[in-house]
Amino acid sequence: MTTEQAVTTTAGPPPLVLSARSAGLRYGALFGPAVFGVTAAGVALPDVAASLHATPSAAAWVLTAHALALGVGTALFGRLADSRGLRTSLLLGSLVLALGTVVCLLAPNIGTLVVGRFVLASGSGAMTSGALALSAAADPADRPKVLGGFGATMAVFSASATLAGGVFTEWVTWRVTLVLPALSLLAVPLCLRPASLRRGSGRTLDLPGAVLLTVAAMSFLVLIQSYALGLTAPVVIALAVALLVSAAALTARVRTNPVSFVPRVLVTDATFLRAALTGVGVYAGLFAAMYAVPQILVREHGWSVLAVGSWLLPGAAFGAVLSRVAGRVAGGRGGRLLLSGIAFAMAAVVALTAATGNPAPPVVGASLGFAAFAVTQVITTALMSARVEPALRGGAMGLLNLSFFVGGGVGSATAGALVKSLDLTDVLALVAVFPLVGALAALTLGRKAD
Repeated sequence: MTTEQAVTTTAGPPPLVLSARSAGLRYGALFGPAVFGVTAAGVALPDVAASLHATPSAAAWVLTAHALALGVGTALFGRLADSRGLRTSLLLGSLVLALGTVVCLLAPNIGTLVVGRFVLASGSGAMTSGALALSAAADPADRPKVLGGFGATMAVFSASATLAGGVFTEWVTWRVTLVLPALSLLAVPLCLRPASLRRGSGRTLDLPGAVLLTVAAMSFLVLIQSYALGLTAPVVIALAVALLVSAAALTARVRTNPVSFVPRVLVTDATFLRAALTGVGVYAGLFAAMYAVPQILVREHGWSVLAVGSWLLPGAAFGAVLSRVAGRVAGGRGGRLLLSGIAFAMAAVVALTAATGNPAPPVVGASLGFAAFAVTQVITTALMSARVEPALRGGAMGLLNLSFFVGGGVGSATAGALVKSLDLTDVLALVAVFPLVGALAALTLGRKAD
C-alpha cells in the first residue's frame, strides 16, 4: 500500500481509497465504544441495583463480567483473525455483540443482565482486536498518521465516557448506558473492506490453550476482586485452585506446543513483556482513578455526575493532541519519553489529591489518565507491529491488551478494597503507584531484546 491506503478486491466493487488519517479515525471508532463498557457503565450501577432489586455486590458483577469478557474476547478474536481472517472475526464478533446487547436491553433480573454483559463484552473484544490489528497492519509510511488518528479518537471516547453515562442514565435509561459499546457496530461497515485484506493463515486456533488462558484470566480477575464482591471462603479457594491449575497447564502447553494459543515467541520476548508492564501500570492507574475520582467529586465537592463528565471533557482535547504527537514519534525515543512523562505526571497529580483537598488534582489526574491510555495504545501498537510477523499480529495485540485489561482489573479491585478502610483521597494517593510503574516501564521500551 502507498501513502494513500488503497483497498481493492478482485470482484466487481470499485477500489476504496482511504487516507491514513481517515483509516485511523475509522479504527478508533471501532475500538472506542469499548471504553464505555466500564467507565460509563459505572455511573449507572446505583440505578441498576435499584431497578432490579439487586445488592451492591451483585450489581458490581455488571462491571466485573464486562472486564473479564473484554480482555479474554480481545485475545480470542485476535487469534481468530490470524487464523480465519480479520473480516470473519469482525462479522462473528458483531453477531456476538448484537446478541449481548439484546439480552441486556431485555434482561428481567440481575443474573440475566450479567450474562448479557459478558456476551456483549466478548463481542466488543472482537472490535478492539480488529481495530488494533488494522492499525498495526498499516503501511510503515502511513502508520504515524493512522496511529495519530486512532489515538485521538480513543482519547475522545475515553474522556467523554463519564458524561455519556450520566446523560443516558439520567435522561434516558440505565439500559442504554450499559449497551453503549454496541456503537462499535456502526463502524464495522467502514472497516470491512480493509479487513478483507487481512486473510487468515489457516493455523489451528488451539482451543485447549484458549480455554486454559480464559480460565486463568477469569479466575485471577475474580479472585483479586473477591473482597469487594463479598465472595465466600469456599468460592475463593475454588478460584485459587482453578488459577493455579490452569496457569500451570497453560505454561506447560506453551513450552511443548509450537502452535500454542499463547506463542512462546511472545512470552519470551523482552520487548513484549516490557510493553505489557507499561500498559498494565497505565490501565491500572486509569481504572483506579475512574473508580475514585467521580466519587470524590460527587461526595466531597457536591458535583453532579453531569458536572463531573463535563469537566473531564477537556481531557479529550488534550489526549487527542498528544495522540497525534505520539503517532509521529511512536517508533523512536520521543514516543517513549512522551508516554513516560504523561504517566509520571498522572502519578504526581493524583497523589496530590489528599494533600490539597481541591477538586483540581483529581480532574487533572483523570484527564492525564485518559491521555496516557490513548498514547499507550499508539506507542505499543507501533512497537509491536514493527516487531511481530503479520501472521501473529492479531493474536499478539489481543494478548497484549488482555494483559492491559487485567491490569485495569487489578487497579479497580485495589481501589475497591482500600476504600473500605481509607478515605477516597488517600486511596487515590496510594494507587498513584500504578502509573508510576507504567512510567518507569515505558522508559525501558527502547532497550534491545535479550
